[in-house]
Amino acid sequence: MEIGFVGIAVIVGIVLIWFWNSIYIIKEWERGVVLRLGRLLPQAKGAGINLVLWPIETLYRISLRLETLDVPPQDIITRDNVSVKVNAVCYFRVVDANLALSQVQNYQYATSQLAQTTLRSVVGQFELDEILSQRDKVNAKLQIILDTDTEPWGIKVTKVEVKQVDIPEQMQRAIAKQAEAERERRAKIIHAEGEFEASPVDPGIRRIAKVGNELWRTSGRR
Repeated sequence: MEIGFVGIAVIVGIVLIWFWNSIYIIKEWERGVVLRLGRLLPQAKGAGINLVLWPIETLYRISLRLETLDVPPQDIITRDNVSVKVNAVCYFRVVDANLALSQVQNYQYATSQLAQTTLRSVVGQFELDEILSQRDKVNAKLQIILDTDTEPWGIKVTKVEVKQVDIPEQMQRAIAKQAEAERERRAKIIHAEGEFEASPVDPGIRRIAKVGNELWRTSGRR
């Protein structure tokens, strides 16, 4: 009688252990990728309570939430041979959990490394002035390339933003001098126009002077 009771207790214990290891609760923002005897099941488990036939099957949780990836500063030579240090931020999410598990060993690390190399490659194709004034163009090109390259991994890159562009101190001084010279030139033009408008000049001569002034401004911009 005692042996029978012990046997039943052992069986119940084994069933409870099996049940405990076979039940998985998948959150709303997760998917459960299942391997059965090493083979990938085509359909990932959705949110809720899921039964996995342990130890024949193994479940891996993959998050589908948007992830933020900081791309560390990269030393880059621009197309006009200026040395800059650029960092960025990348937003991506998993859209196919099976691919994210089976096609790449660590999709987060792989995306990080790819983002760094792509940042160096893309920024190096632009001149410094374009990087500073047309950042949206740089961001769009980065996003398209990263999204295309990570698609086989089940990854969707939704946005890439260049955060900061550090340029050499010597170049900063040169840009500041150029900006100061431009401000002085504009101030002189405004001052000269004010004096000209206040002076008693024939209207015909005034129109000719305005045309000449516009031509001078245009040549100054070039």
